[in-house]
Amino acid sequence: MKERLYFGMGLVCVGLGIIGAALPIMPTVVFLVMALFFFARSNPEWERRLLEHPTYGQSLRDWRDRRAINRKGKAASVLAMAAGVGFTWFTLGFPYAWISVAVLVLAGGWILTRPH
Repeated sequence: MKERLYFGMGLVCVGLGIIGAALPIMPTVVFLVMALFFFARSNPEWERRLLEHPTYGQSLRDWRDRRAINRKGKAASVLAMAAGVGFTWFTLGFPYAWISVAVLVLAGGWILTRPH
């Protein structure tokens, strides 16, 4: 029963990752990392397929093995969050933009402290 739940959650995360690959506001690799977690506990074949993916495999292996994010990934993440601050400021204004600023500072700061 637990394996089926993990497998189902892995599939949901892969689906969200696919959506994230098409939509610039939604992350991709974060959902694939979560899928990797679920597949490691339910379906080694799907885990292997993710780890061998030509586009995302290296990022997933870096995270699994060293909890590392490459420089390109760090830059893309922080720039996307900064764009989110600008978008929030233009659409909702202050004080709502402070929420985006807080996310940028907290999440962006954490991302930048990961090894590369």
